[in-house]
Amino acid sequence: MIKKIIGSLICLISLTTFAQKNNISPYSFFGVGDNNSIKTVEEISMGQIGGAYSSPFQLTFTNPASYASLRLTTFAVAGQNKALSIDDGTNNESSSSASFSYLALGFPIGEKAGMAFGLQPNTTVGYSLLQEIRDAENTLTQTNLFEGEGGTNRVFVGFGHKIGQNFSLGIEAAYIFGSVENRLLNRRNEVPLGTVDTSDSDVSGSEVKVGAQYQTKVSEKLTLRAGLNLGLSNELENEGTRYRYSVSVLGNFESPRDTILNEPFKTNFKSPLKTTLSAGIGEENKWYTGVEYEFQGAKTIEDGLSVNDRSFGFGASNRLSFGGFYTPKYNSITSYWQRATYRAGISYTKTGLLVNNTEVNDFGISFGVALPMKGLSSINLGFELGTRGEINNGLVKENYFNFRLGLSLSDKWFRKNRIR
Repeated sequence: MIKKIIGSLICLISLTTFAQKNNISPYSFFGVGDNNSIKTVEEISMGQIGGAYSSPFQLTFTNPASYASLRLTTFAVAGQNKALSIDDGTNNESSSSASFSYLALGFPIGEKAGMAFGLQPNTTVGYSLLQEIRDAENTLTQTNLFEGEGGTNRVFVGFGHKIGQNFSLGIEAAYIFGSVENRLLNRRNEVPLGTVDTSDSDVSGSEVKVGAQYQTKVSEKLTLRAGLNLGLSNELENEGTRYRYSVSVLGNFESPRDTILNEPFKTNFKSPLKTTLSAGIGEENKWYTGVEYEFQGAKTIEDGLSVNDRSFGFGASNRLSFGGFYTPKYNSITSYWQRATYRAGISYTKTGLLVNNTEVNDFGISFGVALPMKGLSSINLGFELGTRGEINNGLVKENYFNFRLGLSLSDKWFRKNRIR
């Protein structure tokens, strides 16, 4: 098992070194970046459903109550590659980036409980935007170059416990940390010096979520599952320093001149309660289909730099997802592909981000396959196609294709040695 873990880490490190930035979306400009999906490759491949499902040998991040079902120690690691095509109605550009997705370990505690802990990216920032401003005669008068990078990560620990035969409760706590760098270069015609505005900040905070799961047999083969997950209200503190200085520009070379501004700032991003409702039905080790609905009130921003930027804001957000999996014959000894698990799903998300008073929405379809390895371990491949935003009110439309690679390694640890 240890050799498998070491090999997995080497593969993941090799994957993530191909890209310097872990995001390439213009929408990562707002707030502290794009929100990452805090889900496993398996969940995302089913349209992001997972709140009602639990497995004895597979981690599910959506609902901490699922950890109560773990019967084997499970190590999970994953990375992803994002390919993005951006259209503003006039120009179309494409780019891609590779990044780390998660690293987690889960294990059973007795017969009725389980625990998991790990590291996950929480938000990502990575953009480079050029704005050209022209006068009534279409003459270029000034340019603004916006650039940013960074983001936040979360370290989490979760615990789940069974109450009776069919009911489980869980709780998860996470610490969020990271840094964000934003930069604006403004250049005007017939003005020899440009102006640079930068902000370097550290982000920190914590969050807690609680969950419950219920399952019951509705026939000899079918099991009905339901889940409830509550992400409690939390606050992220973004604290740093803002600089403004003049600069002379010659080609790609910049030479700083006079400092105009040097001041500290602090911005608080407050997120209200997030609720996730899930339900599904299926046959054990054969198939499963489910639906999930997630909703949250509007986030708020207090103080700092962003509160003065009225070009964006936040409204209520929600997500509706459908998906499932199918395993032809999990114990087949004649066909490898019958032992594989096939997943698919769709999701529609109102992100809650408002740009120029226009909602930014996301629609995606996903599919994937789990390739069995020795024992109950698997290689998980996930694919996601979708679109976000629209060509309207200064927004851009993103068409994306995401490829995810995950390893789920399950084994029984801490065996007692027996003397025969």
